[in-house]
Amino acid sequence: MQVTAIQPDIAWEDKPANFERVRRLVAAARPEAGGLVVLPEMFATGFSMDVARIHEGPQREAETFLAEIARQRGVHVIGGVVSLGPDGRGRNEAVVFGPDGREVARYAKMHPFSLGGEHEHYAPGDRVVTCRIEEFTAAITICYDLRFPELYRAAVLAGADLLVVIANWPAPRAAHWAALLAARAIENQAYVVGVNRCGSDPKHTFSGHSQILGPRGMVMADAGEHEGSVAAALDLEALKAYRREFPALADIRPDLIGGR
Repeated sequence: MQVTAIQPDIAWEDKPANFERVRRLVAAARPEAGGLVVLPEMFATGFSMDVARIHEGPQREAETFLAEIARQRGVHVIGGVVSLGPDGRGRNEAVVFGPDGREVARYAKMHPFSLGGEHEHYAPGDRVVTCRIEEFTAAITICYDLRFPELYRAAVLAGADLLVVIANWPAPRAAHWAALLAARAIENQAYVVGVNRCGSDPKHTFSGHSQILGPRGMVMADAGEHEGSVAAALDLEALKAYRREFPALADIRPDLIGGR
């Protein structure tokens, strides 16, 4: 399966501008039908705390856009959106749409970035989400989640062989981004797709470096620091063979997950 990571320089809180930008980047990338296209966290607005301004609302503009891309290209699409939760706070979500334009799965970020005050504006999710994307079982996660390996271990125990991270990961911690993506791939013997933005917003700069990694932790593709896209082919049979060759996952201690 081909995976295409789209790395935009997101226009601040401007959905129409970002839709046009992503549409252009997807057209240039020419993703293969039957593949997967991944966009960053809050791809339509940037990492904003102004939930009232940017949330989807009744028109569901960003979700409609993602569904349109999926249907037109005949691919699965993952992108980050903001919904309004029942407690008045937002929900920082990743939504998956299938090639028919229908919603496949929805995940709410389980670890809001408390250092940046995200927890004051966004309610945390409460469950690991996996879904079928072609022959793969994918787990969808968002940005700060990457620092919490127990989330990914739980996903692998639920059958995941593809771990997707969508992000607005700032440049000063770019080394952590690369190290943690590799760690999640190595420890879970899974493909990892990490999709970040580039450019800047009113508070941060972003170094990009969206990556696709193999189950041994090697980088298969890196988008660099500028706007663009990168793609790689994932081979499920090769992953299964590696897991048989080096069966580390058989030695997981599930009783230690969540333990003290």
